[in-house]
Amino acid sequence: MSHNLIELEVPPVTETAVLVRLVLPEDSDDQVEESLNEMRQLAWTAGAEIACVLLQRRPKPCPSTLIGTGKVQTLLDACQEYDADLVIFDSDLSPRQGANLRQALGIKVVDRTQLILDIFAQRARTIEGKLQVELAQLEYQLPRLTGRGAALMRQQGGIGVRGPGEQKLEVDRRVTRNRIGLLKKELENIRRNRREQRKKRQKSTALTAALVGYTNAGKSSLLNAVARAGIFVENKLFATLDPTSRRCLLPSGRTLVLTDTVGFIRNLPHSLIAAFRATLEEVTEADLLIVVADAAHPAVEEHLRAVKQVLDELDVRDKPVLRAFNKIDIADPQVVRKLAAPKETCLPVSARTGEGLSGLMNAIDAQLASRRRRVHLRFSQDKAGLAAKVYENGHVFSQTYDGNDILVEAEIEPALLGAMREYMC
Repeated sequence: MSHNLIELEVPPVTETAVLVRLVLPEDSDDQVEESLNEMRQLAWTAGAEIACVLLQRRPKPCPSTLIGTGKVQTLLDACQEYDADLVIFDSDLSPRQGANLRQALGIKVVDRTQLILDIFAQRARTIEGKLQVELAQLEYQLPRLTGRGAALMRQQGGIGVRGPGEQKLEVDRRVTRNRIGLLKKELENIRRNRREQRKKRQKSTALTAALVGYTNAGKSSLLNAVARAGIFVENKLFATLDPTSRRCLLPSGRTLVLTDTVGFIRNLPHSLIAAFRATLEEVTEADLLIVVADAAHPAVEEHLRAVKQVLDELDVRDKPVLRAFNKIDIADPQVVRKLAAPKETCLPVSARTGEGLSGLMNAIDAQLASRRRRVHLRFSQDKAGLAAKVYENGHVFSQTYDGNDILVEAEIEPALLGAMREYMC
């Protein structure tokens, strides 16, 4: 039987899947292949063996099934031939498309967002991580609750829509909405606690930097290498969901708090960005962002664009950024030279061998030094609120008293210099 299928070889895992990709006129062959490779890795991480890939070329998506009714029959034949447990789509499905495909195929159908959510659910370890994943899953599931939900909402009763079916669906919706509200409250409490923790850090002399980047770029390995963090590292997507912070010394002797964060991916589901906002505040509040990229990956430049897109969505466009191109021990030297051409902000490193790490730490030190200015300030007692503002927005080294005056030695951001200029001494 010929279905224009591409045979794949992957390690044996728990479920057998058929991977489906809709190819639109604007999709290049390289984009399609790179996306399929990423979906293979996502499926393997989730615990699925891809038996075959089915491609469908269309001028635009089919509203009811994405791939068209004729191709659905081809897909059904492929599922039966390979005895598949599920079908994975390399795109997002509307509630209508998902319901129609499940009915036509008779097996599980998951889209790209659902697959990522499943991986996050498997990987969540802390209470915070589990709450964030559950919130994202419920917000994804709410418009997809089984039944004639849209019709029932419109018709308000009548022949064929009365009785327990309507009650069950509305109960499901109400329970789901209530749970979503409760999770949001709990996560807001976590955000509040994080803000308090950050205020305490700001009162110390520690500077902060966040490691961000595409999933599996080596952020955790880099944190282990520079701060001896001893955190979990695995060659799978989304091995890190919960932020981990470690202190290390910069070459200047100043203390740096370096935070590892959840990895990004192309078209990261908006529900995940919203749910993980408490975690991603570590990114928005950091003094410096270190974008870690896998220099050995053929799509490294596309990965950098995806990371920038997520950072733009988090509204951190104005933060200073360093780019650490990791895994240079296995990357093409010519590619590394091209990537690291702007030497001031792009550093080639290897977390595994340690190459380039001293240069990275020097660059971090220089970037943070240029952001802050060390000043000596004198405040009268009635200006104690300004001294508190320095504690809140700067790094205080010492506070002493000269009669009724408060003397503060601190590093402050350029934005605070104007307000403090008349109190400098």
